[in-house]
Amino acid sequence: MSYRTNKAQQDLLNQFLSGHGVQLSEETLDKLYQFADLVVDTKEYGNLISAKDSEKFLSRHIADSLVPYIYMRQETRDEKRENMPEFLSSLVSSEHASVLSSKRWADMGAGAGCPVFPLAIAMPNVQFYAVEPRHMRVNFMQMVKEKLHLDNLTVVGKRFETSGLTDLDFISCRALSTFENDWERAKVGLKKDGTFVTLKSFNNIAHLENDPKVHIQKYELPEEEQVYALVTRGNND
Repeated sequence: MSYRTNKAQQDLLNQFLSGHGVQLSEETLDKLYQFADLVVDTKEYGNLISAKDSEKFLSRHIADSLVPYIYMRQETRDEKRENMPEFLSSLVSSEHASVLSSKRWADMGAGAGCPVFPLAIAMPNVQFYAVEPRHMRVNFMQMVKEKLHLDNLTVVGKRFETSGLTDLDFISCRALSTFENDWERAKVGLKKDGTFVTLKSFNNIAHLENDPKVHIQKYELPEEEQVYALVTRGNND
């Protein structure tokens, strides 16, 4: 069944979003559903996702990928804005697309496109780079970019260290390695006051809770038992 007609999965995703005060346009949701179908149904580029996860792609992978966007939006309504993590503050500091269009965001080890494709769909005024060295996945993402007409996303078929991308506002990854290893790879490409953003299982980053340089936002995903974490660190050294 296509995710464009999978009402149960659509409801779980939309309940997750609305529970965090976010409502996406029908056009944005339709692109997210199209992306989900392409990941689950496309076979010629190898095994992009497990059979188990293919049954819950919206509620598990799309929802997870949108967490940075969700908390960016949520913090705009928080009266305690002075406590806002730096990466959120810089994205919500203006309502104007011209300001957002100056932001550059690279995703390391983009794989089959999560979280970078959902983020690019949700934030069309930010310039995204999907960085991935594996040839078949690069070809898959390039195909998806063209089908979805994502002009704000560039697929880079290299390791991040050799991509030539520097002076970035944001660098992200999702469950790539340890936080420490991912940070060491990312920080050389960040501009001064740029921010590293990663999505991890909370159990894997719990040791960072008392680190003053790291901001942790815990969250749960629909019908998943474990606790996850949005982890950010600014390049302020």
